[in-house]
Amino acid sequence: MPLVALTGGIASGKSTIAGRLAAHGAVVVDADAIVREVQTPGSPVLAAIADAFGERMLRPDGTLDRPALGAHVFGHPDRVARLNAIVHPAVAAESSRRFRAAFDADPDAVVVYDVPLLVEARRDGEWDLVVVAHAPAALRAQRLIRLRHLAAADAEARIASQASDDERLAVADVVIDTSGTMADTLAQTDALWERLTGSGRNA
Repeated sequence: MPLVALTGGIASGKSTIAGRLAAHGAVVVDADAIVREVQTPGSPVLAAIADAFGERMLRPDGTLDRPALGAHVFGHPDRVARLNAIVHPAVAAESSRRFRAAFDADPDAVVVYDVPLLVEARRDGEWDLVVVAHAPAALRAQRLIRLRHLAAADAEARIASQASDDERLAVADVVIDTSGTMADTLAQTDALWERLTGSGRNA
């Protein structure tokens, strides 16, 4: 019953890896989806965000104005830290609940926590394996420019707002190099699956 944390910087190919593992049969718990769920109208998290950053962070229908919040905190480490202190504990609690539910349903399940901000959230010690999707920051910036049509300065700012490559690699048990072809990335992911379910599972 391995519990795997899968992390990586923006545009690192992490979602591709998560999708491949899910296709193999892994139960993937998506941290970003949980973030959205814990911020729904009426939630304590959304109320705390409004208290901390102002009612202007809410749309007229009471939902979170994500672009407004992002623009307000982006580039301000103190604001990012304040937001994380509100959101991360709620996400940690809900993700842990989902891990337990997955293992209750199937004690032999491979559960993968797809979590971009593993290093930033400082969650450690609970994983059987930490997998890092890795591509150099310069390449990830090129992907953001090409695929998400960001300006170069915006792409670099997004990358700089996250943990550094070195910080993520320092916590890795397995590194999947996503700087090559899609086939290369998928082959490495398939090898990881074999490790999790085959002879390497109890190594």
